[in-house]
Amino acid sequence: MPLDRRKFLGGSMATGAGMALVGAGAGAAEAHDGGGRPGGHGHGHHHRGRRYTFTVMGTTDLHGNVFNWDYATDAEFDDKDHNDVGLAKISTLVSRIREEKGRRNTLLIDAGDTIQGTQLAYYYAKVDPITKAGGPVHPMAQAMNAIGYDAAALGNHEFNYGIPVLRKFERQCRFPLLGANAVDARTLRPAFAPYVIKRLCTPHGREVKVAVLGLTNPGIAIWDKAHVQGKLAFPGLEEQAAKWVPRLRSMGADVVVVAAHSGASGTSSYGDQLPYVENAAALVAERVAGIDAILVGHAHVEIPERRVKNAQTGREVVLSEPLKWGQRLTLFDFALVWGKGRWQVESVSSRVLNSASAAEDPKITGLLRDEHKKVVAYVNQVIGTSKSAMTAAEAPYKDTPILDFIAYVQAEVVRKALAGTEHAALPVLSQASCFSRTAAVPAGAVTIRSMAALYPFDNTLEARIITGAQLKDYLEYSARYYARTAPGQPVDPAKLTNAEGVPDYNYDAVSGVSYEIDIARPVGQRISRLTFGGKPVADDARFVLAVNNYRASGGGNFPHVPAARQVWSTSEEIRNLIIGWVKETGEIDGARFAETTWKLTREGTPVF
Repeated sequence: MPLDRRKFLGGSMATGAGMALVGAGAGAAEAHDGGGRPGGHGHGHHHRGRRYTFTVMGTTDLHGNVFNWDYATDAEFDDKDHNDVGLAKISTLVSRIREEKGRRNTLLIDAGDTIQGTQLAYYYAKVDPITKAGGPVHPMAQAMNAIGYDAAALGNHEFNYGIPVLRKFERQCRFPLLGANAVDARTLRPAFAPYVIKRLCTPHGREVKVAVLGLTNPGIAIWDKAHVQGKLAFPGLEEQAAKWVPRLRSMGADVVVVAAHSGASGTSSYGDQLPYVENAAALVAERVAGIDAILVGHAHVEIPERRVKNAQTGREVVLSEPLKWGQRLTLFDFALVWGKGRWQVESVSSRVLNSASAAEDPKITGLLRDEHKKVVAYVNQVIGTSKSAMTAAEAPYKDTPILDFIAYVQAEVVRKALAGTEHAALPVLSQASCFSRTAAVPAGAVTIRSMAALYPFDNTLEARIITGAQLKDYLEYSARYYARTAPGQPVDPAKLTNAEGVPDYNYDAVSGVSYEIDIARPVGQRISRLTFGGKPVADDARFVLAVNNYRASGGGNFPHVPAARQVWSTSEEIRNLIIGWVKETGEIDGARFAETTWKLTREGTPVF
């Protein structure tokens, strides 16, 4: 795989914040000493006590949001907290801070998940791809270049469309994409720039060298296995930070900031499949000496400021995670003092700004108006009709037609694909998850955008062979999603789901079989009356499971399926398979697929 880092490596890069050096490894040390010696440049001891303050601004999990727009509803974005989204709003906040602090006293960085998540992002990856000859410049690259980002860490979703799309996006960005723990699978050398060193010019002429180290998520090895296997490897954040932070300090970094596409909490959604922690930001702060602040990403939670004490030095490391999609901008305020011939960090604090308080920057909306219009026209194409309205509002705890529809299309596609093969006679089961409780298919005209709302992730479809015993284990694991509720206890749907923090997308309903989930029973003993064709499912029965690639590659850590034999797969997104089915069939008719095959019970009595 070609490592295209030419435009950042082996040289300095002028930016609004001074000069920058991007590292490709230990050989990229600087010749410049930064004027850090006492008495150097004709400055004497009278510089002691000199102070300097600067601000590092940060975003994360932008997920393809430029405009304050929801392509699924074809309206301005809104949620129950009245948040706003998009880089156009972030741009206004960034300009405000630069004006307040002085542009040269600020940096702007991101912690990843940039090029996937909206139909705008999908359009330029797949419909009018940036990879084609003479193709367009990605809207996220255009917007981030115009705003003047200094660096961005790689997120796991950067890999969703394959390495060529990512490399093309990287070439289109006028700032480095950083990933110290994204390495070439064969040589184990960095496949992307691990860090960038930015130089801030202080009023007293003494430079401050700020190193930004980028770390990405080791889960990429599982979630995007199809794209990265044999090409890239993703070692743990902690071990790579321990390798790079001392190097950055020895290269003269006065301040070390980490942009980590890894949540703060220490949890993992791939269980014991990898020896690495998915959400390792707090562990990195605690165990790796020499870090001043960490911009946290990946978890989609808001952390204005969290302080973690480093075990070796006793110093506090400041962590902040701004809310996803450009809803918040983190500000790290640094105060430095000059003493003993060098800059020392006196204090760090962080806070977040809410982008709902800002107007969209007309420079950004104007820059991408045409792209936005193209995508709006694309998602509003009518592809068929629906006999009745369907909604996902109750899908997490009731067998609803909307999930049956997804499962039905997946099973149909797999059946057709396996026709005439040795597996054609096996019954096809199909899993579906509720990705969005607000997803709805209206009665009447059906558009691409209603299908995009129904299936927002760019998952692809696979077929795997499982046994009856494995199916039961799979359903038992899925059923841990429900809070244990004794018979006679009142059932509040709002408190029934997401037990142990399991997100909606990690609860699977399986169609093609019938079963009951007894929520009064402990986890692991909840599935009963598991039948196929009216008869109990035998342990040695064989089925084909139509399953998305996230689940099949280990996402959610469901049992058996990742190791099960794969008999078919496609690179086409499930969303597009659904769109294709609607175009071909012309009508979504619940009579074809809607049936109640699973229900929640307590001691045999249905909950609903």
